[in-house]
Amino acid sequence: MAKNRNTISIENISFKDRLTSLKNLPDFFKLVWKSSPSKTSISFILRLLRSAMPVALLYVGKLIIDEVVSLNSHIGNGDLQKLWELVALEFALAIVTDGLNRMINLTDSLLGDLFSNYTSMRIMQHAATLDLDQFEDSVFYDKLERARQQTVGRTVLLSQVMSQIQDFISIAFLLTGLIAFNPWLILLLLLSIVPSFLGESYFNSKNYALSRSQTPERRELDYLRYLGASDETAKEVKIFGLSDFVIGRFKMLSDQFYADNSKLAIRRSGWGTFFSVLGTLGYYAAYGFIIYNTVIGKSTVGSLTFLAGSFRQLSSLMETMLSRFTIVSQGAIYLNDFIDFFEIKPKITKPENAIPFPNPIQTGFVFENVGFQYHNSTRWANRNLSFELRPGEKLALVGENGAGKTTLVKLLARLYDPTEGRILLDGKDLKSYDLDDLRHNLGIIFQDYIRYQMTFYQNIAVGNIKEIDNQQLVKKAAEESLADQLAAKLPGAYQQWLGRKFNDGIELSGGEWQKVALARAYMKEAQVLILDEPTAALDARAEYEVFQRFAELTKGKSAVLISHRFSTARLADRILVLDQGTLLESGTHAELLEQEGRYAELFNLQAKGYQ
Repeated sequence: MAKNRNTISIENISFKDRLTSLKNLPDFFKLVWKSSPSKTSISFILRLLRSAMPVALLYVGKLIIDEVVSLNSHIGNGDLQKLWELVALEFALAIVTDGLNRMINLTDSLLGDLFSNYTSMRIMQHAATLDLDQFEDSVFYDKLERARQQTVGRTVLLSQVMSQIQDFISIAFLLTGLIAFNPWLILLLLLSIVPSFLGESYFNSKNYALSRSQTPERRELDYLRYLGASDETAKEVKIFGLSDFVIGRFKMLSDQFYADNSKLAIRRSGWGTFFSVLGTLGYYAAYGFIIYNTVIGKSTVGSLTFLAGSFRQLSSLMETMLSRFTIVSQGAIYLNDFIDFFEIKPKITKPENAIPFPNPIQTGFVFENVGFQYHNSTRWANRNLSFELRPGEKLALVGENGAGKTTLVKLLARLYDPTEGRILLDGKDLKSYDLDDLRHNLGIIFQDYIRYQMTFYQNIAVGNIKEIDNQQLVKKAAEESLADQLAAKLPGAYQQWLGRKFNDGIELSGGEWQKVALARAYMKEAQVLILDEPTAALDARAEYEVFQRFAELTKGKSAVLISHRFSTARLADRILVLDQGTLLESGTHAELLEQEGRYAELFNLQAKGYQ
């Protein structure tokens, strides 16, 4: 697992931590730029133009007031035509300002959708490169969940950073006027907004710490929502009467969330009010100072309106900027979660100078003292495994649940790499072969296969997605798994939508789904077929038909069968009996019965069930 980009305590985020987190912004902007270079450029240009509008409006307003005063003074220095030209100019600036605001909002909205889509795809692309055991680690899942959260709403961070630049330029213009009038107003300005900034910074830090610490519980809340209202869980929730239990657990967690969040929100609101009063006092002190200077004749009435308006806008802009700095740095810290996810690297990778998968296989697979241990587990899933899978051989794996059968298959497909020992293919380490080529030559259907909420056709095509447009291959795979008979009965045939999540979807029985899943294994011209409990949901007649077809289709190919049914296992050339991850017995059906060991014991127990 990759180390965090920046090691920051979630209990106490200092100002230095916030500044450090801003180093994440260049990487963030690179992603934004890649999502849409044109819209990113347009957004920046629009904000640049918008930043000049406040001072322009205030200055034109000053000129209007001074012209009105001049006209009313009866001295004759006023120019009525100039006055109306200034009014027209102010009107035009107001229209332009409104137009720029709307264009900025539109551009940001469109850019937000593009960025969300782009980063979501990036997360899926990177997740596809990671190892299976990483997905089985809860710490990794927390990182993945937080990375997903960054795909939605991170464009708000872009908008805030761009607004920060926009406001900074506006402040530069406004400050010029204030400094020219009286530099001491800047001190009053800072005194009125710094307390508010410090308060916001403190509470945003607390909010970040709370949000991060709640990640595991938030995932549990999402899972409880799924359990309590899902077509896949409804039957067991009803049969076992789980509704009250699920709702009770949800209520306990959500109440705790509410209590923690509301406690922080109340404290934040109280202190926010206090700091707001301080800011208002600072503004009116400066306002009074400007009025006094106007009364004694040190400035014009137009200058009064310009300076008062400038101070008011400066106060508002600087308070917003400082508050936004807290939010921007907060967002930049959250970006650690997003960037950290992309720094997680797989351990199982395609080697340099990879060897192509042999076609055909010459000597087969050899397990040499192979052992595998899951991450953060003290128990060995497999240990001291030594056996061969010869070309064209049918191998059955038998053993009780938890014996390590499925883990062995995952090792064969390099979904895992051995913790100890090694696996050879034609005398060469399995790690030296091209990873994609290896998996393309293995046709695997696991017992917990996915029931895709897609069409019947797509559910089969996923077995070799590169051939999704090859209708002949898909129908051939369906025929080989006997799923074609099912397609003939469906209203939409191969285009029938399966599952209940979408309109007009049809739910299949367990046995029907299994035939569809089996078809996936036949989508590839794989040299090795691996079936994990391939007929568990089929009745006896359907199972017989499937295995008759399977025996025909695997002639000359290697096959690995995992099954609890000994009627299936006895069809194999050789049977491996696993117990607690180790190889206990090996031989043909007849040889294992003669040994009167574990296989014979389990076979006789199962046979009694049919008597």
